[in-house]
Amino acid sequence: MIQIYYLCMLVISFVCAAIYIYMWHKHFDVNFTMIFTLIPIANVGYLLTCLSKTLEGQVRAVQVVYIGGCFLHLFILYSIINMCKVELNRIVRTVLFVICAIMYGSILNIGHSKLFYKSYTLDTSREIPVLIKEYGFMHTVFYVFVVLSLVSGIVTIVISLMKKKQIPRMIIYLLIIPDALCTLSYFAGKIFPKDIDLVPLGYVISEIVFLLIAYRRNLYDISDTVIDSMIHEQSVGYISLDFNYRYLGSNDVANELIPELSDMAIDEPFGYKPSQRKVRHFIDSFTKNQNNSFVFTVHDKDDNPDNDRIYDVNVNYLYDASRKRGYIITFTDDTTNKKYISLLDSYNEDLQDEVKEKTAHIVEMHDNLIMSLAMMVESRDNSTGGHIKRTSEGVRLLIDEILKEGNLPLSEKFCHDIIKAAPMHDLGKIAVDDAILRKPGRYTDEEYDIMKTHAAEGARVIHGILLNTDDEEFKVVAENVAHYHHERWDGSGYPEKLSGEDIPIEARIMAIADVYDALVSKRVYKEAFDFKKADEIIMEGMGTQFDPKLKCAYENARPKLEAYYSKARESESTFLKQEK
Repeated sequence: MIQIYYLCMLVISFVCAAIYIYMWHKHFDVNFTMIFTLIPIANVGYLLTCLSKTLEGQVRAVQVVYIGGCFLHLFILYSIINMCKVELNRIVRTVLFVICAIMYGSILNIGHSKLFYKSYTLDTSREIPVLIKEYGFMHTVFYVFVVLSLVSGIVTIVISLMKKKQIPRMIIYLLIIPDALCTLSYFAGKIFPKDIDLVPLGYVISEIVFLLIAYRRNLYDISDTVIDSMIHEQSVGYISLDFNYRYLGSNDVANELIPELSDMAIDEPFGYKPSQRKVRHFIDSFTKNQNNSFVFTVHDKDDNPDNDRIYDVNVNYLYDASRKRGYIITFTDDTTNKKYISLLDSYNEDLQDEVKEKTAHIVEMHDNLIMSLAMMVESRDNSTGGHIKRTSEGVRLLIDEILKEGNLPLSEKFCHDIIKAAPMHDLGKIAVDDAILRKPGRYTDEEYDIMKTHAAEGARVIHGILLNTDDEEFKVVAENVAHYHHERWDGSGYPEKLSGEDIPIEARIMAIADVYDALVSKRVYKEAFDFKKADEIIMEGMGTQFDPKLKCAYENARPKLEAYYSKARESESTFLKQEK
């Protein structure tokens, strides 16, 4: 039975080593290779301890076992130091290896010196022969070395978790297991002596963990094997993400283009911060439409168009050998070519003016088409009408106050895009059945669940309408307004249950204008609230339903909102009298 246990541990350790060899490539840590070499050798020694029937055979088996015992802890420590990107002095590294070599030298001299074992005899009364030892000075040194290796490894891991964001968290957590397991399994056998030693099992589990680390580590080093020559030859930036949109890494060029990358931790979710949403949008377009080519413009800080930088963006799958492991986004500076083309175009100003005029006409037609579609959707709704126009004005008034405050860095283009996108926020209702949309009363739970689908459906519709637009920034804003205007600051909204600043700012602004209009307007299921009651509800929602940072802007806009809605009510009343 004991022999079967040791044989199984040996076979499994060789299988793990074979898997490692199959996975191996030049970017693997050399310490990993040493670990996968030493563990099978040590397990050979453990198998020999139960097969050897003589005193000399037992001593030789122990000498094989301690090849792993002396050196394995050292290489595990080295691997932790390397993975945590800690610089270890060459002299210190060499001294530690020499200490292990001296310890193993004392083991090789068992029988010739009393440094490791003062004396030893063979107990043949058990199921398998057992070597009974009296430990010497070097065995105590071995104990101390094992404990110090464990402590040093854990301290290195803890410091890295606290201070180094660019160290992969998943790998750090995994590194704790073999570091602790190899030591604890060794001392467990000393505290609870049994015929079966737990160390081989600890070694095998450690091998499995190191296989997981090696597999995951390929992702973080993939930049070493992709586009290196491109980086040396031209200004190319790249960002790599896994399929769960976790951040894997980026180079200096990408960090300059998107400054927030410098503060991101490895494995942190990507795509929710303002400057990341456009890149996330590129990936979404790639996965949905297989369109992998985009344009990314970096505007000059002094608003000088001549100094703008223009980048060609390509989204592709991130490969590890032949396996898809995520996405890689590359940014290639194409400013010179783009400006050269622009220079050629400038030689025919008349043609440019004509093209500009026609383009403006097409944009106007496009905008009118979208507005007509929005009004068509509104005509199907059970509201009293005018919701699109009123909410658009509400957004404009809020934007005006936000710009006056200056607390939120919103560009003029971005503000224009929000106001332009506001009428499109309920386009998703086009997919809601008339029986629900025009119901003269409150919805049941089932009907409300169907009604809530209009947010995600609106984003899908807008994505299709604006698929080939040149104004990528407006496309993102319009989709966000439709998709997220029912999200709540506390995360209890729909459809994605986003919270806080994960909700795009354009959707947070739209939410206030949308709810305010719903409160002060008459609906089939309620009368219009007076301005005081509506204001109380909005103010109560600051910090739960709405972004508290927009509270001041809303308060400043409130008199203008009330004036606008008062005028709108008067116009509506006059119209109804004329109809009668």
